[in-house]
Amino acid sequence: MNTRRSSFLLAVLTLSAASSALAGGKHAQEDIGKPGLVSAADRTIEVRMGDIFFEPHDIDVMPGETVRFVLKNEGTLLHEFNIGKAAAHAAHQKEMAAMFQNGALTGTGQDMSSMEHAVGGMKMVGMAHNDPNSVLIEPGATKELVWTFTKSTSLEFACNMPGHYQSGMVGEFVIR
Repeated sequence: MNTRRSSFLLAVLTLSAASSALAGGKHAQEDIGKPGLVSAADRTIEVRMGDIFFEPHDIDVMPGETVRFVLKNEGTLLHEFNIGKAAAHAAHQKEMAAMFQNGALTGTGQDMSSMEHAVGGMKMVGMAHNDPNSVLIEPGATKELVWTFTKSTSLEFACNMPGHYQSGMVGEFVIR
């Protein structure tokens, strides 16, 4: 197979994986809650993350509660805090792998110059990490995410960087 055709097929497969992941993520967000306002937060929970763990591992929340998460990456790798169900995480992992493969993400950060780039003569647009239920945290950084929970069960928080979820970087929200 020639190089141009291989590049084109790679671009098509990457777009397909990203589109599937985005569609799955948007559908899954319908019942997991919504972004909240800091001023409406009922409480603040600090989440430490490292290579490869979350602390705490499980977080109790109540339906209707707005939580301000303060996310501290104490590791040497880029990590993600993503709220969703297992199926949405699986779909998002495909998107993250495509972003990593295309250079939009590295092991330690996000390459903004790679968010729009050419692959086999085809422009790849929209490979940005900007879901409201998710935040990337660079090594040594602290970021926040404010979320209002619903009655939904089976919610997880996870890092979907390639291999991190599979290595145990996932925790459970216990809805009480």
